[in-house]
Parts: sequence; structure tokens; C-alpha cells
Amino acid sequence: MDQTFATWKVYLSIFIGLSIISFMVFRNIKEVHFIKSENQGTYCWVDSNLNKKIDFSNENEFVECVNGDYRKETFKDIINQINWDSKSIGWMFLAICCMFGRDIAYILRIRYLTNKDLTWKSAFNVILIWEFASAISPGVVGGVSVAMFILNKENITLGRSTAIVIITALLDNLFFLMMIPVVFLFVSPEVLFPMNSAIDKSILVVFWGGFTLILLICFILFIGIFIYPQVIGKILFFICKLPFFYRFSSKVSKLDLDIQITSSELRKEKASFWLKSIVSTFLSWSFRYLVINCILAAFLDISYVDHFFILGKQLVLWLFMHISPTPGGSGVAEYAFGELMSSFSKSMFLITGMAIIWRFISYFPYLVIGSILLPKWLKSKKAVNI
Repeated sequence: MDQTFATWKVYLSIFIGLSIISFMVFRNIKEVHFIKSENQGTYCWVDSNLNKKIDFSNENEFVECVNGDYRKETFKDIINQINWDSKSIGWMFLAICCMFGRDIAYILRIRYLTNKDLTWKSAFNVILIWEFASAISPGVVGGVSVAMFILNKENITLGRSTAIVIITALLDNLFFLMMIPVVFLFVSPEVLFPMNSAIDKSILVVFWGGFTLILLICFILFIGIFIYPQVIGKILFFICKLPFFYRFSSKVSKLDLDIQITSSELRKEKASFWLKSIVSTFLSWSFRYLVINCILAAFLDISYVDHFFILGKQLVLWLFMHISPTPGGSGVAEYAFGELMSSFSKSMFLITGMAIIWRFISYFPYLVIGSILLPKWLKSKKAVNI
């Protein structure tokens, strides 16, 4: 387990994130863009590639002329347009508050799921170390791979820890699955996906493929927890017959027992238990999404309808991060942010800048806090005998 929290993973996460950010900045720092400015510009559009589409970042598509409909915008022009006034500072403050709100909702949820056996301090430690584990783990794995260890260190039995981790995974995924149909009722797919992107088809394939995978996982977890807990054990036993997974076969029996204990415990919970867990899950994810809304509103003129579109696009963004093979979605998150949010600004440099701010608010702090908190927390805890 110590290897899970190895220092090199922290540095790898930081390196990947900063490398992608640096690449995006240097790629866009020389960017030249053309802005619509009817009868006040100095450039006219010419369809140089004969595709009947305006490419605002292609200099070959524009020629100097008198009383043109377009004007050139450079990196310097974009920098001059960014004003840290009371509006932008206020929205950035709200973005930070949303991050605190997200963690508070997570702390409340873990307290509910443990029936308040965790103190506020213990719940605080669990959530921050859990977030740290997520930040250094591949997005497709997430912090759940070490969550049982963290809870076990806080004197929660292994079987109960298994129950809590499965519940959180199920609730988080169900939130995503329920929100997608709601969003598609009000927002067309053309708005959610960057259809002008060269990778638009692959984005659609990955999105619906990931959606199907998450739906399948939720179905298996639901059946395994509430209806037929033995089915997961049978699947695990079958998988461990394969050559690569054979070395894990000795642990399957214990895990199978934990899953059955999970099922027994959950069936005894009252409706209030589920209501509190669902509400705190909804709040945590809502605060998570609103961080980006606040950042975009700090630098762009965002309407009320745009805010709803941004929330919809974040469902796509979250899925890409969820299936990412990189630590904490590093690289994938920044790139997907630029692709999905490009419709709100014609300046990719400005979009890149907002992506950087987003990651510095929502990702890098957990690497720093976790690196400081984890060693002290590990020393203060003793292994629990199960």
C-alpha cells in the first residue's frame, strides 16, 4: 500500500499535468485569430481552401482590405483584454468556495455512510487522502483502489469499508447516468460536442462507449449488492482462472465474503440513510461542476442558458477524465477542456488559460495537501486486525 502512495507518483502526476499545460500555452502563445468586426476591420475573408467554412485561426483565409469585416487578434491583444476587476475576482472567489463546498459534501457523505462512526477530523482526513489518491491514480482506477485501506486505518472493518466504497462508486456513477438523459432533454448533441473538431467522431464513440461501460458497471454493482451478491464472487472466480489473474485467486474468497456482508448491511438501512447519501452526492458533484462555470464567468460574458450548456459539457469532460489512463486525468483533462469549451470563446489561448486556472484550483492543491497530510496520518494510525 505504501507503493500506492509512492512519491514518484506525485511527481509523475505533476510532471504530466505541467507538461500538457506548457504545451498548450506554447502552442497558443503565437496564435493569431480573426474576429468578426463588420465595417470596422482591416481584413476580408477569402475561401482559400474552397470549403465554404471560415477558419478564424488560418491566416491564409484573410487578406488586408479597407472597411473589412474582420480584425486580427494576437496574444498581446488577448492579454490586454483580461481585466482582474471586481467581477472576475468575485467569480474566482466563488470557484474556490465551490471547491470547499464539494469537499464538505464529501465529508458529510462519508459521515452518513459510516453512521457517524468517523469523527469530523477523521472524515476530513479520509476525504483529503482519498482525493490525493485519486490525483495520483489513473482516472480509470481512481481513489477507490485505496479507499478501503484508508477507511480500515480509521477503524472501519474491511467488510464495512468494502460496503462504503461500493456505495460511493454506485452513487457517483448513478448521478452521471441520471444527468445525461436530463441534459439531452434540453440540449442538443451538437451543442455538447465540438462538431467542428477534427476528432468529433472519436469523441462521440468514446463518450457513448464510456457511458455504456458505466451503465454496465452500475448494473453489476446493483445486482451484486441488492439482489444476488454471489454473482460478483462467481465472476471474480471465473476471471481468476485466467493465467494473468491467477495470482489473485487466493484473495477472491475473502472479497466474496466482504461483498455478501455488504449486501446484508445495505438491506438493513433506512430510507433516511439513502436520502442523505443521495443528497450529499448531488451536492458534491454540483459544486464540482460549478467550479468551471465560475471560472468561465470570470473572464467571459456567460448567459444563464450558457451556464446550463457548460454543465452539460462537463458531463462529457468528466467521462473523459473518468476513463483516462493518466494520473488524475492529467493531460486528458486539460485537452478535453479546450476542445469542449472552445465554443464559448474564439481565443484558444484564453480557453487554455482558464483550463490552467481550473486545474490549479481543483487538482494540484490535493497533490500538495496530500503530500503533507499523508505521512503524518500514516504514522498516527495502526493497522486494524480484521
